[in-house]
Amino acid sequence: MYSLPAYAFIAQDFTTQAALYTHHQYIAGFIMTGAFAHGAIFFIRDYNPEQNEDNVLARMLEHKEAIISHLSWASLFLGFHTLGLYVHNDVMLAFGTPEKQILIEPIFAQWIQSAHGKTSYGFDILLSSTNGPAFNAGRSIWLPGWLNAINENSNSLFLTIGPGDFLVHHAIALGLHTTTLILVKGALDARGSKLMPDKKDFGYSFPCDGPGRGGTCDISAWDAFYLAVFWMLNTIGWVTFYWHWKHITLWQGNVSQFNESSTYLMGWLRDYLWLNSSQLINGYNPFGMNSLSVWAWMFLFGHLVWATGFMFLISWRGYWQELIETLAWAHERTPLANLIRWRDKPVALSIVQARLVGLAHFSVGYIFTYAAFLIASTSGKFG
Repeated sequence: MYSLPAYAFIAQDFTTQAALYTHHQYIAGFIMTGAFAHGAIFFIRDYNPEQNEDNVLARMLEHKEAIISHLSWASLFLGFHTLGLYVHNDVMLAFGTPEKQILIEPIFAQWIQSAHGKTSYGFDILLSSTNGPAFNAGRSIWLPGWLNAINENSNSLFLTIGPGDFLVHHAIALGLHTTTLILVKGALDARGSKLMPDKKDFGYSFPCDGPGRGGTCDISAWDAFYLAVFWMLNTIGWVTFYWHWKHITLWQGNVSQFNESSTYLMGWLRDYLWLNSSQLINGYNPFGMNSLSVWAWMFLFGHLVWATGFMFLISWRGYWQELIETLAWAHERTPLANLIRWRDKPVALSIVQARLVGLAHFSVGYIFTYAAFLIASTSGKFG
């Protein structure tokens, strides 16, 4: 879509590119988490050990500890090293010694790009080697204009990559592996674990099995899905931030800003989020409003929906039950309002229900908020 445009003019319509890319990332995220959720439902409801003896499903369940522990150490390794590098670089910038940052060049990825004809890295290999047989033999074979296009810095064909890209790719890998870890663990432990061998008898979602079995809270397959969606949304945030910032600097002819600022977290916060928020802030200003004002409203509305989610995610049943009792007491003593009565006593949402409502608000609000930022910051610059 952006590197090989399917439609004639989409390469010039930057706002459409950004919106479509982000839109499809969210769709992919929900489809994948939903697929894992249904895998867990299958193991609880439909899986029969006798019918599946020694097939791929049975072997997967037999080796679940190995699978989960491998995902676990991969996630831990990625998390500690990636965050450690970002934090180190932030501290170096804060102390005024940017030259002491740890900057790792992605030499293997650069080598692959060079083999396809990218000359800027200085590798003398295959299509980037003007004296090589591949370069000379391929002049009449390769796509017309391929070498010109791949070395043209105003398009998305094989973007030039450096230490900032290396770090963010590993941050995205952390998010992907952690999301997968939670979902795989939820599905493979859905039928039971050493802690709770009869878990499948409790169904897909259950809050806890009482004080007699301590530690049974948050271990249902539903809870794994619930936790994984936060990681999925977080990961897509990193993916879309990366794609968008890389491209708006490319489209503006200012790629060095991304290269210099993407190696530490404050660079992302300041030079991506803050420096591109002026369009939203000026949707309404002392001189009136403009065509971006609707996105300014949507940005605020998205924050409201997102923040409402925490009301359900943090304050659970007991708090709301007591609040409802107070409201019911006031309702019954208020003229006119007390003409309407309940057949049954109103009760608060269960923890499982509140998590669903909270997750829905968090997801929708988060997507609305970023969509408004993305569209306003891109269309404000490029129309």
